[in-house]
Amino acid sequence: MNAVMKFGRLVKFEHTIFALPYAYLGMILASYEMNESLPSFWVFFWVTLAMAGARSAAMTLNRLIDRAIDARNPRTKNREIPAGVVSVKEAVVFAVLSLAVLMVSAWMLNELCFILLPIAMLFLVGYSYAKRFTWTCHFILGITDALAAVGGWIAVTGEFHPAAWILGAIVAVWIAGFDIIYACQDTKFDQENGLHSVPARFGIRNALQMAKVLHILTILLFVSLPLFIDLGWLYYLGVVVIAVLLIMEHRLVRPDDMSKIDVAFFTINSYIASVAFVFTFANVLMNIYIS
Repeated sequence: MNAVMKFGRLVKFEHTIFALPYAYLGMILASYEMNESLPSFWVFFWVTLAMAGARSAAMTLNRLIDRAIDARNPRTKNREIPAGVVSVKEAVVFAVLSLAVLMVSAWMLNELCFILLPIAMLFLVGYSYAKRFTWTCHFILGITDALAAVGGWIAVTGEFHPAAWILGAIVAVWIAGFDIIYACQDTKFDQENGLHSVPARFGIRNALQMAKVLHILTILLFVSLPLFIDLGWLYYLGVVVIAVLLIMEHRLVRPDDMSKIDVAFFTINSYIASVAFVFTFANVLMNIYIS
């Protein structure tokens, strides 16, 4: 149990709420689009394992790659690897096992999932290095998490679809937006240590404005999704709730006050992911069993 808790903290298991609901939505919408049904148990099982493996590998590799940086940053110096709670060897073994779970899961789903696996792995590893070279690192992270939504769709159909790309774009711009907000608290550290981010490059005030634009785009993409797949009033009601939550998120953080950034980052965004899943899934169920 101690080991489970230790590695759970290492990979920030609670942050799974950001991407996992969209992976499930990808497979639910794909199955609904194909034959107006729900995904099979085995698709659900292997997608869940693939997500667990991908996220555990990505976060562990991130902690390994950034361990020297984390040790210098007062905000992150108590993370598991710098603090000695998890050794480098333990983290490497855990990352390899997680990648193995991802590979087996992709193989069990379908041929296209397995063929695209090297691309997914490139993003899973590469995004941790991005902040060393470019302030677009937030967008690279967004694309990395967007692969969950697109992968969920491909897991069911074995092919691409416009709705899958829209769903992926929603995740990409939403996560890039709130990652920019989160990075504001490390602006000074990033500037002093040669690390790249939108706040470090353009300043906190401009960064928050960019995040706001990205979240407006998120709502526009949500609104456009029903152009490619049959979703109705219940889905749109969820979009309204998400818009209200995004407004709340941006009101919690100001250039001169970062005290509520954890609430804006984790609490509000976990609500957004949950609302997106619950309202969209409810609309699909209504279309299948009631309409």
